Amino acid sequence: MHLGLGAFARAHTAVFTENAMLASGDFRWGIVGVTQRSDTVVQQLAPQDGLFTVAERGNGASPLRVVSSIVEAVSGRDHPEAAVDRIAAASTQVVTLTVTEKGYRMHPQTGSLNTDDEQVQADLAGHPPQTAIGQIARGIQQRARTGGGPLTVLSCDNLPGNGELTGTLVRAFAAALPDAESGPLVAWLDANVTFPSTMVDRMVPATTEGDLNAVERELGLRDEAAVVAEPFMQWVIEDSFAGDRPAWEEAGAVFSTDVAAWEAAKLRLLNASHSMLAYLGLATGKATISDAVGEDAFRAACSRMMAEDALPTIELPPGLDGKRYCAQVLERFANTALGHTTAKVGSDGSQKIGLRLLTTVRATLDAGREPRWAALAVAAWMHHVASTPTSELNDPLAAGLHAVLTVTRSAETVVPALLGFSSIFDGELAVHPGFTDLLLHWYRLIDTHGLEGLRNEINHG
Repeated sequence: MHLGLGAFARAHTAVFTENAMLASGDFRWGIVGVTQRSDTVVQQLAPQDGLFTVAERGNGASPLRVVSSIVEAVSGRDHPEAAVDRIAAASTQVVTLTVTEKGYRMHPQTGSLNTDDEQVQADLAGHPPQTAIGQIARGIQQRARTGGGPLTVLSCDNLPGNGELTGTLVRAFAAALPDAESGPLVAWLDANVTFPSTMVDRMVPATTEGDLNAVERELGLRDEAAVVAEPFMQWVIEDSFAGDRPAWEEAGAVFSTDVAAWEAAKLRLLNASHSMLAYLGLATGKATISDAVGEDAFRAACSRMMAEDALPTIELPPGLDGKRYCAQVLERFANTALGHTTAKVGSDGSQKIGLRLLTTVRATLDAGREPRWAALAVAAWMHHVASTPTSELNDPLAAGLHAVLTVTRSAETVVPALLGFSSIFDGELAVHPGFTDLLLHWYRLIDTHGLEGLRNEINHG
């Protein structure tokens, strides 16, 4: 069972699962996919029995393949009861999810379930659950009543300790229920459900009409559900399963006792650089990530952020060569065939910069050094927020972010206003003079001198 049946899930989890069946000869498995916000994918997959095409793009790309591991697609928005039923079914052994950071409905500072969220409140009140956490909790509750047996819930989102976090949120949901429901559910959860952590990696841009046309020419059939992806694919999984699972290791997945180290490296090296390139690109009119990394100054800024700010504050997992990994990240971003847009990568920034950039900022400051390059990325995000109309800013906190800004959008007004936004910046970081000075410096440069100013500063700084 998979919650959040978007392009990434199809190009990653579905492919790994099919590869595992092919490699192991164990064909008992199939994926019931549940969409969260839209039924578009359901409409695409239903007429073709769940089949869809994966088109790899870039050096080392494999030929087109049609993937068959999805056996059912359900609209979670329109049929939330069906999502609960599938989770409760005894035939379901694993629930995976890719619902993005905002799909967890957690408070950005406390990391706990945001019980002020209207949809969370509705789920708690007994309405057919619309949130992923609500669907999981209600599904487990029904599973406990019907004797469905143990269950593994496997988060595949870019969040540190995503398994522990998911377990915390599900338990928080259970604890918020009336006592008659809460006690039995928490007890059954503790005895029968595990929440392993994972790290996933594959770049999967939004599929365009041009991509669909190219697939049609090559395949000879029209596939509205086709997805495009880079050849690279990685999955690191904590081996803590409550019951049976596909033999994902046969497909190349790595089972590790230290998923946190892998996730920290990805978040603070790859994902942080992705965000930096997105916001620098948006500030200078570069439409794609490959365009942004093709700018020598931006590539240098990413390299220096990883080498000087992030790597000294990360404990890498055994077997991961930091310098080699950083070089590989930049080469993957340079894949022009993907067309990964800066607008898409730069969306939902309020949910991402804390994990991707501010952790490095804090660690670097704690080490007594200046987070010069991570601050550039944060300043570029601030400029994006301030220069984008509320209606066009793709961020769940867009209205709140703009509410703290004044009409004048200079460095002197924007930087302190956004630093005071407590849902993103903690009090200590908000008043740190060294960090503030860096943000003011970079914001002024972006706002006043644009690309040429950035080139001069980065290349000579």
